[in-house]
Amino acid sequence: MDAKSLRIVFMGTPEFASTSLRRLVAEGYNIVAVVTTPDKPAGRGQKMHQSDVKLTAEQLGLPILQPEKLRDDSFLASLRALNPDLGVVIAFRMLPEVVWAMPKYGTFNLHASLLPQYRGAAPINWAIINGDTETGVTTFLLNEEIDKGAIIEQRKVDILPEDNIGTLYDRLMVVGAELVSHTVDKIALGEYQTIEQMHIDENTLRPAPKIFKEDGRIDWHSGVVAIHNRVRGLSPYPAAWTPIYKCGEECGSAKIFTTHIEKQSMSVAVGTLRSDGRSYLAVAASDGWVYIDEIQLAGKRRMAVKDLLLGWRDYAEVTFCL
Repeated sequence: MDAKSLRIVFMGTPEFASTSLRRLVAEGYNIVAVVTTPDKPAGRGQKMHQSDVKLTAEQLGLPILQPEKLRDDSFLASLRALNPDLGVVIAFRMLPEVVWAMPKYGTFNLHASLLPQYRGAAPINWAIINGDTETGVTTFLLNEEIDKGAIIEQRKVDILPEDNIGTLYDRLMVVGAELVSHTVDKIALGEYQTIEQMHIDENTLRPAPKIFKEDGRIDWHSGVVAIHNRVRGLSPYPAAWTPIYKCGEECGSAKIFTTHIEKQSMSVAVGTLRSDGRSYLAVAASDGWVYIDEIQLAGKRRMAVKDLLLGWRDYAEVTFCL
C-alpha cells in the first residue's frame, strides 16, 4: 500500500510530538485527525492552556479530537468513522486496546530511548542522570503493557559531555520525527520484522519514572560526576536544587543549572562553599568540588554565578548540607 494514502490518526501532546506531526504533513502523509488532551486552566490567571500538538494541528488545518475519556462512546464512534489505517502515538496517555487496536495496521509509538532500556515517562532525563553516553529513539507497536510492544525500528544518538536535557531533547525530537516517517513507510510496504520485548529480565533494565521534586535534590555526599550529571539531566527544567542552611537552620534554596567539576581528595565538610567573591562559587562534594556556573536563588532570577556574587555577600556563612 502507498504510505501516503494511509489514513493516519496522530495522537500526542507536547512539542516533542508536534515536530513529528509537522514532518508527516510536510512530506504529504494523510493525517485524518489529531487526538490530544483537552484544554485546561493553567498558571496564575488560570487561562485555558492548549497542548502544543493542538496548536500545531490548528496551524496545519487538521481535524482535532480532545476526549476527556478515551473509552467514551462518542469519541470511539468518531474514531471508527475516520476508518483509520494506522495510529501514531507520541508522548500521550496510555491507550485502551479498543483504541490502539482499531486501525487496520495497528498503532505504533515513538519512545525517546533505546528500548527496552528506560521504559517510562522520563527516559531522556534518566539517561543523562545515569551518565550514559548513548541513547536514541524507538518505534514499537502498542500492546496492553506500557512501552513493552514489539520494536519496529531504532536510531542511536550520542549523549555529548556538554548535553543537558534541553539540548538532547531537541536532537532526539528531530531524529524521532525522521524515524516516524520511515516507520510509516515500512508499515505501508509490510517490509519490517519486529523484535519482541516480552521475555526480558526486568532486573537488567534501567527504569525512567516520572521526575518528582525530590529527584532534583542534590546529594552533596555523592561524587562530583553524579552531581554534575544530575544537574545536566534536569536543566533547564525542572532543575536540580539544594537547600541552603545558615547557623544550622534552613534559610532558603537554590536551583542549579550548569556546573563544572574538579575531582580531588577532600578535607572540608560536604556542602561547604568556597569562592573568591567575584568569579567562582564551588561546593564541596565527597570527592571534589562542584563549580556552579548558573544558579537561581529562591525568589530571584536565573543568573551567572559571577552576577550572583555581586550582591550575595553572606555565602561564607552558609552551607548546602548540614
